[in-house]
Amino acid sequence: MTQNKKRSFFERLTGSIEAEEEEELEAETKKAGIKTDKKGAQNWIEEENEEAELAVDVYQTPTDIVVKTMVAGVRNEDLELTIARDMITISGKRKEDQNIDEDNYFTKELYWGKFSRTILLPQEVEPEQVEATEKHGLLTIKLQKVDKEKKNTVKIKSI
Repeated sequence: MTQNKKRSFFERLTGSIEAEEEEELEAETKKAGIKTDKKGAQNWIEEENEEAELAVDVYQTPTDIVVKTMVAGVRNEDLELTIARDMITISGKRKEDQNIDEDNYFTKELYWGKFSRTILLPQEVEPEQVEATEKHGLLTIKLQKVDKEKKNTVKIKSI
């Protein structure tokens, strides 16, 4: 909305807006790429070719960096982990088993389709030293930190 007009008590109480403001709101919504239904309610369902971004928790222990994310409804075969020394990418696809007509939904908030998340790690890890487990839809990935203090003594052999 371009104007900062003070709303009446009734407008604030009911959330009503004038027709001009409604048109401006629709234009801003369309410009932002947010879809709306026939009643003007925002529809957060992603386009089929877009990917959703996973929510993650990332924390450290003395020896590991741990990443946790919810992947309920995704088979292990549909998940892919790509690990480099300084980042990890989690990607996959959640498939919807049922085909229900959109008109029969009252609420549709679950995400179905492709998703991915790339996380820059706060410290280097060993890409070969990874443990990934899934239990009740919670994916836990333990990445072993690179031990920069680790030293190795090599004995020299005479040939």
